[in-house]
Amino acid sequence: MISVMSTSRRVLLGAALGGAATAAVGLPATAAHAASWQQKWAPSASGDGLGAFETVEDDRADSHPAGHPHIFATGNNWRFNMHTVDRDTSTDRQRQEVTGLRNGSGGNYLKWTEGQTWRVTYSMFIPGSLKATTTFTHIMQMKQPGNGTSPIVVQSLRRVNGKQAIELKLAVDDILVGRTDLDPLHDKWTDVDFQIKVGNGSAGSVRWILKSGGSTVVDASKTGVDTFLADRVRPKWGIYRSLGDTSGSLQDTYLLLTNLRGYQLV
Repeated sequence: MISVMSTSRRVLLGAALGGAATAAVGLPATAAHAASWQQKWAPSASGDGLGAFETVEDDRADSHPAGHPHIFATGNNWRFNMHTVDRDTSTDRQRQEVTGLRNGSGGNYLKWTEGQTWRVTYSMFIPGSLKATTTFTHIMQMKQPGNGTSPIVVQSLRRVNGKQAIELKLAVDDILVGRTDLDPLHDKWTDVDFQIKVGNGSAGSVRWILKSGGSTVVDASKTGVDTFLADRVRPKWGIYRSLGDTSGSLQDTYLLLTNLRGYQLV
């Protein structure tokens, strides 16, 4: 993980649940009360398919043609398949991901820029075959677009003291936002509510909520943090994992997402 982001590197690299009535992390009470969440993105897997996303990164290195497509819509879900033979363009890792929030065709996608506050909600199904690892296994990222840029926020499956966990970290400064046990979330749908205020230096904030079976299993937030590198922030979903795992947890697997929604605080 990256511990400190220098000014020079920054130049190079370039809410909560409940909707409008819920205060947003990082805003004064008066501003939060006056603001409201406006839905900006509500794709359908069956109707929009992969057109719901700005880009699709399906086997970029063409390492496993027999497995194509690795990312596709099936019914009301988006599915991300990962095989042990899959390789990214960097061959020490695997990547099957989509990026961004597209509305319509062409360049009509939502841009998250400095000073804005955004929220995404969705449900994810993590099968027992998608395990936490000793290195990185990310299933959601917030990044600056562009090759070689560092992640800003990562939602990851990580082994901590030998135990499987799901966690959210601010990667720029290696700050843990929240963590909970992964085992109880395997083989069932988990609701995700993620909020980010895009801010430079200490102007950013995040909130991360997971609910399973109607119960909240984690509700964690950080304010006064760095959530911006340069240009803009773009979400990514899918499976992005290192092959350096030492726990024997890598196997053929998949991830399902459904009911993706995007909101802006205005």
